[in-house]
Amino acid sequence: MHVAHLSLADFRSYARAEVPLDPGVTAFVGPNGQGKTNLVEAIGYVATLGSHRVATDAPLIRLGAERAVIRTSVVDRGRSTLVELELTPGKANRARINRSDNVRPRDVLGLLRTVLFAPEDLSLVKGDPGERRRFLDELLTARAPRMAGVRQDYERVLKQRNALLKTAAMARRAGGGKGADLSTLEVWDGHLARAGAELTAFRIQLVAALQPLVAAAYGQLAPGGGDTALEYRSSFEGGLPTSREQAEEQLLNALQAIRKQEVERGITLVGPHRDELVLKLGPLPAKGYASHGESWSFALALRLASYELLRADGGEPVLILDDVFAELDAARRDRLAELVADGEQVLVTAAVAEDVPKALAGARFTVADGAVRRIDA
Repeated sequence: MHVAHLSLADFRSYARAEVPLDPGVTAFVGPNGQGKTNLVEAIGYVATLGSHRVATDAPLIRLGAERAVIRTSVVDRGRSTLVELELTPGKANRARINRSDNVRPRDVLGLLRTVLFAPEDLSLVKGDPGERRRFLDELLTARAPRMAGVRQDYERVLKQRNALLKTAAMARRAGGGKGADLSTLEVWDGHLARAGAELTAFRIQLVAALQPLVAAAYGQLAPGGGDTALEYRSSFEGGLPTSREQAEEQLLNALQAIRKQEVERGITLVGPHRDELVLKLGPLPAKGYASHGESWSFALALRLASYELLRADGGEPVLILDDVFAELDAARRDRLAELVADGEQVLVTAAVAEDVPKALAGARFTVADGAVRRIDA
């Protein structure tokens, strides 16, 4: 799989940009703040319907513009697909596939798969649990695009249930202990348990598949650096479920057991939105104990494991290395380059050409003053 062409209109700093791309390694080189990351961010957005830098779409629209458009020509097993996304703040985004308008944005998921390495990846190790949940859920969706619907269903039910609990909590305070009508709460419990169980079960399976791949990748990046482990921790008691049915039963029981506390606090206290992926280096959690270099190696190992898992599923993903090499010492830089150099398509951004390892020789573009120019033609 590779991107053959990227076209941007009013995306980030670009009024217009047309970038033809080839398989193999392509490096975008230029001073910071010139728009290198904007290019690969757009490609990553097509793959995930989200940015690795910001949580909302508004910053992706060029200042003064009403909307942004991303077009990519994706080649997979010899077949070319044109994917177009129109981003409009405050309105629903629009998508087209091969010029057809009869699609939803989430129908785009799976047409392009990427694995993106970026400085922000350090938060996978040092950040809060939400960062690691997002990592799992994005990888789940890349492997099985239908999981985007499961995630949306869960988030919708969670929002409705939280609204009911908040109303009940406010009524309870206003009424001197007498709460609002909670007769519909059991209905929402059932909806939450069904959607949450499916998400939980698939996350647990994913962690099990990642475990040996992360260990192998960490060993390659940091030889002799210790053993890694991934531990999925559920927010409810009873041990990790071994099936979707068991997860649904456990979550439903947990919701009933914690009902009083939830009504008092006005929020859902158990479910996959509260689960945690614990990263361990040796016997200790990496967060708070791993050094800066160890944390970087662990974060990179998670991305490399994702890449290997997607490759095993069939259809090699596009690798994106966004300003990563400047963050690494020479040894880790060279090891990472050697591990990814044979990818079908590898896109690299760097402030200076010297930051791109020799193992990643290939096409070069300069990015400066809003222009993207190929220099190796």
